[in-house]
Amino acid sequence: MVNKLVPAAAATLALFLTQALPAAACGGLIAPNGAIRLERATTLVAWHDGVERYMTSFSYSGEASSFGWIVPLPAVPQKVEEGGGWTLQRLVRETHPQPPILALDFAASRTQAASAEVLQQVQVRALDITVLRGSGQAVLDWASENGFAVDAETRAHVLQYAKGSPIFMAAKYNAGRAQQQRLLFGDGAPVLITMKIPHPWVPFEVLAAGQQVQADLYLLSDKPVNTSEWRALIGASGVGTKVQGAEGFSLEFQEKMTDGLYKDLSTDKNMGWVRRDSWLTYLTLNAPDDKVTYDLSVTPMGVVKVAPFGTEPMAIVDGNTAATKPLDAPTAPMGTATTLLVLGLVIGAAAWILRPRKA
Repeated sequence: MVNKLVPAAAATLALFLTQALPAAACGGLIAPNGAIRLERATTLVAWHDGVERYMTSFSYSGEASSFGWIVPLPAVPQKVEEGGGWTLQRLVRETHPQPPILALDFAASRTQAASAEVLQQVQVRALDITVLRGSGQAVLDWASENGFAVDAETRAHVLQYAKGSPIFMAAKYNAGRAQQQRLLFGDGAPVLITMKIPHPWVPFEVLAAGQQVQADLYLLSDKPVNTSEWRALIGASGVGTKVQGAEGFSLEFQEKMTDGLYKDLSTDKNMGWVRRDSWLTYLTLNAPDDKVTYDLSVTPMGVVKVAPFGTEPMAIVDGNTAATKPLDAPTAPMGTATTLLVLGLVIGAAAWILRPRKA
């Protein structure tokens, strides 16, 4: 039986016990007889100059000695490695300020099915991770031959996602190695995936799990992220607005990277790529699972776009024809709209005061 991950991201991909709020993740969490339950997850997606770095972590509970998950990917990863140990908690603290209490220092079988190509195999703490390329059926065959308990729901989703991309990542929890490393059951490690793709991409549909979906997604980007083209054009903040076509999905927080946040993130394990000039955006999802039927991308203007899951990842932004391509135009600096409004009010007031008066 499958419990789809209920937070990004997309994104998407690791086991980790965190003090974070419920957040985004992706993939099918697979265990015999539904013995494992997803508790919490958080996703970070960073994109710059054609490279996406995607990190997800989640905590889980239940009783099973063997389980794993399968995640769709938009491209073959350049690298799969352990992510930073405190980065996701630090992002939660940044976007959910709390009164200070104390000072915190943030410093299985691998038999390859003939029709599925194994591209990479790595270990991240208690996880055995395999990157695959093949048709949906080929990936499912490989999963079955390698001890994954694939049910009808997982099968349908893998087949649908394979219509958009032939790349998948399968991760299996190694209970023996977890015991050797003295990891508590339910603990894990964030997995960081680096991919070269033209636009950011986050598989969101996999969050739906027969219940209310509550998800958090963090984005690091070169420019402010917004929810509509017109807001981006005039530099109006998207904070407090909804993502078009995605019920219950809203942009809640945004800021230019601060010195303190940059120091905390960039000094974490394998996080030296974090850019000082990035923008941090926090989006949250709270919607019925039958409404979460889409995946997510971000246009060159920084506008969040969604499309039915299984859509070719880059087609969410680029479309299939010139007529469907989203607007790509220069955007005004954030705060321009407010500045223009204040200037308009000042000019209007001055004109009223200086207007000619009848004798």
